[in-house]
Amino acid sequence: MTYSVTDRLTDGVLWRRVTAWLIDVVLIGLIMSALWMGFMAFGLLTLGLSLPLLGLLPLVPFAYHALFIAGSSCATPGQGVMGLTVREVDTLARPTLVQAVVFTVGLWITLGAGVVWLAAALFLPQKRAIHDLVSGLVVVRSQALTHASAFGTIA
Repeated sequence: MTYSVTDRLTDGVLWRRVTAWLIDVVLIGLIMSALWMGFMAFGLLTLGLSLPLLGLLPLVPFAYHALFIAGSSCATPGQGVMGLTVREVDTLARPTLVQAVVFTVGLWITLGAGVVWLAAALFLPQKRAIHDLVSGLVVVRSQALTHASAFGTIA
């Protein structure tokens, strides 16, 4: 069954996405700090032989986003707190791992190239960012999605 994303699903999503991202940044920072301390302690125990594990730390933000979005909740913890979920734009189905990886790579390229590229979401339909368009995903409000699908009002 094909659905179309309506304004009801994306109403108020933009500022929720920004807040969700800030929550995720704090959580990623906590995870990376804990991993850094663990890797350093393990490095001391192995007399420095395991210190190359610190090279895995830059992968944490990428894995965080991709695995949470492709997971059962279809949202990072920050998105979940803000009542958002990530879905395929055409069918509103859960994203595949490939889509989540493309979404995540696009997000981090956009952030690396300058946050100005995220401003495209202010002007694009359904408040979608460029990495949303490339991955074929859309961020919608969970409550609106649940309510609309329960009553069959997604047109």
